Amino acid sequence: MIKILIFISFIYSFNELEKISDYNIYKGNPHNLETNINYTPYDLITPLFSDYSWKHRSIFIPEGEKIGYDDLEVFKFPIGTIISKTFYYPNDFNDLSKGISLKETRILIHKENGWIALPYVWNIDETEAYLEITGAVKNAEWIDYNGKKNNIDYIVPNMIQCRGCHVSNNKLIPIGPKARNINNEFNYGHEIKNQLIKWKEIGYFSHLPNDIPKIDKWDDSTVDINKRARSWLDINCAHCHNKKGSANSTGLFLDYYQEDKKALGIFKVPVAAGRGSGNRKYDIIPGDPENSILYYRFNSTDPGIMMPELGRTLIHKEGLALINEWIIYLGYFE
Repeated sequence: MIKILIFISFIYSFNELEKISDYNIYKGNPHNLETNINYTPYDLITPLFSDYSWKHRSIFIPEGEKIGYDDLEVFKFPIGTIISKTFYYPNDFNDLSKGISLKETRILIHKENGWIALPYVWNIDETEAYLEITGAVKNAEWIDYNGKKNNIDYIVPNMIQCRGCHVSNNKLIPIGPKARNINNEFNYGHEIKNQLIKWKEIGYFSHLPNDIPKIDKWDDSTVDINKRARSWLDINCAHCHNKKGSANSTGLFLDYYQEDKKALGIFKVPVAAGRGSGNRKYDIIPGDPENSILYYRFNSTDPGIMMPELGRTLIHKEGLALINEWIIYLGYFE
């Protein structure tokens, strides 16, 4: 709590806005998730799992400023960039006409001395979201695709927890907006267009290369299992598990372009075993998910065992099934 309170003077020295409406992101009723003209909505091909919540993303780029393109890393965004991500649950996943429930909106702002992350929590009436640097707990209820009713305590992270995932080389940065994650089509209402091409048309980019990388959708069963699993690991794990991330000391690097088998976890002994290993010897044993630490940690909700450590209270059952299938697939090549 003391560390969190230290941030109070830091935040308000920048005169940060207290209400989400002050950013003027949404037009009219925020439940419509319709952005104002200054914000451009976007999506990720494979998103981070967050207790089955849905997300609405948008970005603001100051007029006349340009994004620096990068093939592999997060784009170089100009000072003044604002990225928003609103977490919500449709009341019924199979019938969006039944409405949605807003939980939080996370804001990333690129200041002159770096990025800052701000969590805004929607009030009971869901008419406004307020800055809550210490986070919050919200009830979330929904009917899933199988018609099952779900009810959880949805956790809004505090500012320090936000930094835990977003740090690279000891600096806070965005995670999702990379070329490979948004190189896909998006429905803008009046047109369907590739997001990167749209951003160039808007004026966000001065140029784009002809050959842009692209990951695969994690749940597209027509795609190669290795590509799908690597896409899922890239967005869910690699923001920490890379050479510049907060988990760099583990030697387990799960970014999409990792080619070293041991760094990827195959027959790799963990740096610190502890309770998180479940008495298993290797991070991944090809062909044997049940005895692989990676699978064991994805299959837990125990705070001392589960991975990722933050952002979920539930097991991503579909993601776990994907990793199970992938580890079995790896066994065919050993």
